[in-house]
Amino acid sequence: MTTATADFAKRLDQTADDTEALLAKLLSDELLPDEIARPKRLMDAMRYSSLNGGKRLRPFLVVESSAVFGVPREAALLVGAALECIHCYSLIHDDLPAMDNSDLRRGRPTLHKKTDDATAILAGDGLLTLAFDIVTRDEIHKDATVRLLLTRALARASGIGGMVGGQMLDLAGEGRFGDREPVDVARVQQMKTGALLRYGCIAGAILGQSTQKEYQALDDYGRALGEAFQIADDLLDVEGDAAALGKQTGQDAALGKTTFVTQLGIDGAKQRVRDLLARADSALSIFGAKGDVLRAAAHFVAERKN
Repeated sequence: MTTATADFAKRLDQTADDTEALLAKLLSDELLPDEIARPKRLMDAMRYSSLNGGKRLRPFLVVESSAVFGVPREAALLVGAALECIHCYSLIHDDLPAMDNSDLRRGRPTLHKKTDDATAILAGDGLLTLAFDIVTRDEIHKDATVRLLLTRALARASGIGGMVGGQMLDLAGEGRFGDREPVDVARVQQMKTGALLRYGCIAGAILGQSTQKEYQALDDYGRALGEAFQIADDLLDVEGDAAALGKQTGQDAALGKTTFVTQLGIDGAKQRVRDLLARADSALSIFGAKGDVLRAAAHFVAERKN
């Protein structure tokens, strides 16, 4: 194991621990000003789907892209927690019978299986709304314009032109609304999974009030990493082990989805990942050694087994 890889693994684990602690605090039963009540069933459901699971890759990207500019870790963790709330809400809703109809998530029953559809929908709604509460907090940055830019970028990454829109295109490609529509796999990826990963990278540039050139470098890196993540996910659905993944495999084929693997073949998909890693490395060259952990993150994403 190289020094950069070991450092990456240590920092990923530390960010996961810090994010877990912060989410537990944010999802406590303690009322905030202007809140009337935090219903127990709702809070239990939100905690069930947000705590004790996941690598916390998205918060990690926020923390490490921010570290390049010397941003205080506490501020970056708050933005990362907001992003993780969006991610967790999307998983709850994606698992619903009306969407992917999944029974397992991270090796446990999905929330609607653990509780019921209505509770799952409201828990997702709660996490989505909480994310925008968090990202606007004064502790993140003294400059309200920075907080505004972070909030707008998060809305666009998670909304109609990002994750939500990508899910709609994905469902249309399955033929859920009539005839199966042609799928632009790259566009669906950029929206459904890539947009939040990219946000994790550009959030650091926004927090660090970077130059345009630095912002563009992290943007390019985030786009390459996001596509590599999706291709790796497609490969895992074909080649992965369900026990290691904590969810069913073969779902894409069962739904007749067009993926990077169906388009490129297994060997072609793996070559595409190698090309994307080269792009990610090149994008980070502007940061020199400061980009080493982010480089290791791209390789981790591409080579992961779960």
